[in-house]
Amino acid sequence: MGHNGGMQLRTVPLSDVTVAGALDLDHTDQGVVVRRLPAWTRHQLTDLLLATMVTMPAGVRLEFETDSPELEIDVMLTLLQMVGRPLRPAAFDLTVDGTVTSSVESDVGTRILYDAVTRAIEFQPGEPTTLRFRPVASGGMARVEVWLPHASIVALKELRVAEGSEIRPMAAARPTWVHYGSSISHCMESPTPTGTWPAIAARRSGVALHNLAFAGQCMLDQVVARTIRDTPADYISIKAGINVVNGDTMRERTYVPALHGFLDTVRDGHPRTPIALVTPIICPAAEDHPGPTVPGSDDRYGVVTRPPELWEGALTLRRIRALSSEVVEARRRYGDLNLHLMDGLSLFGESDTADLYDGLHPNAEGYRRMGARFAQLAFSAGGPFADRSG
Repeated sequence: MGHNGGMQLRTVPLSDVTVAGALDLDHTDQGVVVRRLPAWTRHQLTDLLLATMVTMPAGVRLEFETDSPELEIDVMLTLLQMVGRPLRPAAFDLTVDGTVTSSVESDVGTRILYDAVTRAIEFQPGEPTTLRFRPVASGGMARVEVWLPHASIVALKELRVAEGSEIRPMAAARPTWVHYGSSISHCMESPTPTGTWPAIAARRSGVALHNLAFAGQCMLDQVVARTIRDTPADYISIKAGINVVNGDTMRERTYVPALHGFLDTVRDGHPRTPIALVTPIICPAAEDHPGPTVPGSDDRYGVVTRPPELWEGALTLRRIRALSSEVVEARRRYGDLNLHLMDGLSLFGESDTADLYDGLHPNAEGYRRMGARFAQLAFSAGGPFADRSG
């Protein structure tokens, strides 16, 4: 039992809340770490960055009903800091009955220093910290969500509510939207977890978000396709292509069958669920030049010059969009009328480039526009998610 400012608090088990958006939990000596891919994927996550992104709880939130006026959470944070850039603190957002009522930040914890140019990684050990939220509920039971930091690793150590208060898992009542994407859906540039564009779109549309966006790692991996196949979903979106160009990881010959195979696997578990395939947003440097993309001395992303003999089948963003459109058209002709194409340029296009802070990633204002636009294009009348059909 703890106390803060005179109010007696009691510890509650994690089983008293719903950990929404997570598919696995690691019980460590630092606390409970949430994972966004299921346990069976662990041995296949051989890329260190992908394995790290899986433990960053983008879109994950603690959901419960309570009449407690106060809430405390002890956590051990691991914060990612890009070399040469200031550390962005981890933010926890509190929503009460659907409204964001507060955001609590912390920069206390272990730091991972990552050099995007050399890919060198350095760890600086840190200490745990306590997050305090007040007021929470007032005048009866409230539906509460604590959105965990989207760009940090969080080990949950202890959850406390006021002595004598009730707390119970929140009953699932909303349709589920599963989204797969890259850093532009992970949204590390957003200062808060509810400020990511998928969170904005989900909250505007009244759906429960399950975010499978992994910064730098949206490569049409089969472990992700099988995860989506096995995850309950009313709506599915796949925003793929930019990381393939960023890493120069595929050519036309491999991208098209990889995309077909990803969709085939998802369809094995969701034969009629509406799926939106979203093409890449604008990235001026890579529109008509293949990757890889690398940050320059000005921290803006550019492409690597290549000799003409390496251009055969190389992918630009413009070509990715054309190939993705052809895949959707072919599959619709074959009978999959619940598969839809969404032009990424309608979410963030040429008129928005002033908000590409590094030439590749939108800033917070850009993500806000993307969230509003996706909600309108996908969930409003005439959009692919306007009516459930699966």
